[in-house]
Amino acid sequence: MERWKPAKNPIRTAARAIIIRDGYLLVTKNVDAVGEWYLLPGGGQQHGEDLLSALRRECWEEIGCGVRVGRLRFVRDYIGKNHEFADEDGGEHQVELIFECELEPGQEPGTAVEADSMQTGVVWLELAPLPAHRFYPRALIPHLVRLNDADRVVYLGDVN
Repeated sequence: MERWKPAKNPIRTAARAIIIRDGYLLVTKNVDAVGEWYLLPGGGQQHGEDLLSALRRECWEEIGCGVRVGRLRFVRDYIGKNHEFADEDGGEHQVELIFECELEPGQEPGTAVEADSMQTGVVWLELAPLPAHRFYPRALIPHLVRLNDADRVVYLGDVN
């Protein structure tokens, strides 16, 4: 009997946090050759780690504080070869589960404990002008601007 082997380029599972306070969205600020860009805090799940633990760990690493994880709101595929960064990450395939979260009581975001390589900080971006910023995934912007408690989980598709 042949032993199971992982795929050469496995699909990566990641979790991200939507943290909104008074009309502002908490994001990580990143810089590349083009300039500043923004992401929801979160990242990849490690082998043997449940998804909510992964999200809490990633938030601690990137925003320097704990979060309470709420309900699942969005699911996103990112298949690198289909998007503008195909030259850099064309072999990537990531499935992201995006949850509503809130900061642990008494905690405020600050210096990253273990920032990603392009992360330069943490900022609150006002939701209304979010389309004017280089925020990824862009397809999430209209949903965030009009986030409603009655909304069901939305599958965004393969978007960037």
